[in-house]
Amino acid sequence: MLWLIVGLPGAGKTSRAREIAQAHGALRLCPDDWAAPLLGTLHIGDLRDTLEGLLLDLGITALRAGAPVVVEFGLWSRDERTALRWLAAQAGVECHVEYLAVDEQEQRRRVRARALTGAGPDLTDAELAEGRMLFEEPKPDEVDGAPLDEPPPPHPDWGRWAADRWPGLRVGHA
Repeated sequence: MLWLIVGLPGAGKTSRAREIAQAHGALRLCPDDWAAPLLGTLHIGDLRDTLEGLLLDLGITALRAGAPVVVEFGLWSRDERTALRWLAAQAGVECHVEYLAVDEQEQRRRVRARALTGAGPDLTDAELAEGRMLFEEPKPDEVDGAPLDEPPPPHPDWGRWAADRWPGLRVGHA
């Protein structure tokens, strides 16, 4: 089983992903858990995409070996979520999309509280607003496991799209 935990910063993704990992003995993939120890910061720019690709590569290998996996990347776009649902199907496992919504005031409160403890960056109001504008909230059909959309041109399949989106993810998994 693959779980995709979807939401904005401060939505509770980490807490929920930890619950699922504990309950199901799942491998939890979170780039923040790797970025800070490896690079000394969570602000890693373009390296984040590569790190996520490497983690997804690990996750697909684990899925194929029979281990459950929780992906905790935020997954702001429908295309990202669709590509991962496709990769799960290629690995022969079910995929569950779980969306955690958070209103603006609660998001700001949680992000500030997390920053005060050093557990995350203190994002500005402008950064939070930009994230809300970029975020594509999952539609009910997506959460309910509806058939997959076609990949955007020029990609022949979601595996190729995913490999372009996340450097480090090998197309061989497709």
